[in-house]
Amino acid sequence: MSKAKRISSTTSHRTRKTTLLYLFLIPLFISVTKSLLTAEYSGFILKAIGFLLLSGSLALANRGFKQKESYTKAKLARAPKIPYLQLAAGGLGLSTFYLSFFVGGEPLLSALFVALLAPLGFYLYYGTDPKKDKLGNIDGISAELVLETLHEAKEKLSHIKQDGEKIADRALLTKLTLATDKAETILETIQEDPKDIRVARKFLIVYIDGIAKVTRSYTQLDEKDITLQTRERLYGLLDEVETKFNSELQKLKENNQFDLDVHIDVLKEQIKH
Repeated sequence: MSKAKRISSTTSHRTRKTTLLYLFLIPLFISVTKSLLTAEYSGFILKAIGFLLLSGSLALANRGFKQKESYTKAKLARAPKIPYLQLAAGGLGLSTFYLSFFVGGEPLLSALFVALLAPLGFYLYYGTDPKKDKLGNIDGISAELVLETLHEAKEKLSHIKQDGEKIADRALLTKLTLATDKAETILETIQEDPKDIRVARKFLIVYIDGIAKVTRSYTQLDEKDITLQTRERLYGLLDEVETKFNSELQKLKENNQFDLDVHIDVLKEQIKH
């Protein structure tokens, strides 16, 4: 429950950030609409270009917020390859210059000054893209191995979902969705506590890969040609998969319980001495 509240809180904070930025589009949108309605077509074109530039910059900023949020929550993560916040700040400066100079008719120096202030204010308020990888060793486990394994598992789950969109059998799709949702929960648990990869490595390597292969084989056939017996076997297989995933989650919980018990015992010994 606390985890749900935390995720909801961070998502709400990101939404507020995005909403605050998009408020700047409202007066510009009104101005563009007014120019169109009054048949000021040259002004409409200039303002519309400015609107598109600013909208693109804000879209980049929103992607940057999501990327930074994921990086911040993860115990292990690589620095983002695409600096969306940096691109958004540059786009904001360009948009501001364009709107000031070409649309507003401001002098060149004034437009340049405002164009410099806009990205500066963006950086001061919203910060920058993460620059360093969050790596290292966790209880003897290579962070590189953890990140690579999680990335591979997420890629396979993504392919499974894409193949799932081609499945017309609603009962089968429901069972597949339950399995993939459970798998994503396991991946989130491992990401929060990377040492759990010792317990779930077989799950990551074998089971998700197996589901991906079965799903891909299914979608390569015409569903009308698949026999009732094969469908029943698939239903049973996915039921077993969900049971297995529940078992993996239980193992992860027991592993964390074991760690807690060990820490309690160590602390007791330290208190005694």
